[in-house]
Amino acid sequence: MPRDKTLSHEKVNRAIREEFLEKGFEGASVRSIGDRAGMTSAGLYRHYQDKAAMFDSIVEPVVTAVRNWTKDHRKNAFQLVEERDPDSDLFAETFLDLIRDIIIPYKSEFKLLLTSSRGTKYENFVNDFVIENQTEMMKMFGYLKSKGFPVKEISEEELHILLSAYLTACFEPVVHGFSDEQIETHLGTVREFFLPGWRNLMGMK
Repeated sequence: MPRDKTLSHEKVNRAIREEFLEKGFEGASVRSIGDRAGMTSAGLYRHYQDKAAMFDSIVEPVVTAVRNWTKDHRKNAFQLVEERDPDSDLFAETFLDLIRDIIIPYKSEFKLLLTSSRGTKYENFVNDFVIENQTEMMKMFGYLKSKGFPVKEISEEELHILLSAYLTACFEPVVHGFSDEQIETHLGTVREFFLPGWRNLMGMK
């Protein structure tokens, strides 16, 4: 990162973000980023190894935050099933809360991840995220079944399709530039549409 003041750091980050959002990773150039930031390409290379490192510097914090939130969410879900507290709700926290807690604060960075990452290690982020959660949900279905819940039979392929639809519905408002208020309204619609189906699949009321 630039060694001088925070203002310069923010200016460079803004230039990187704007360039990638406008042109995508593959179309962006270090020279153009430098022009936006008022720096030479050589100056940028003193702080970033390459263009990929510049992209990483913007999206990696949100990727890490998403992964950490998801890990904690899974742990909490298994704990709720284990405790079998009649007053607890396995769906008190859902991926909709991921949007509120993590995605909205990182909205421009997440949009960059979804729309401009072709050519980077993140280009399959959504599909990889679906597969990761598909695997964990199949484990949860098995665990619920072992605890006596009337879980519906579902194949991994079916679950993949449902999760893809669900997460796409959660993420698309960011792609379309919704305001925070519009996203909140949309999340209410997504919850009403998907939550009854997830409850039914997991054998819950």
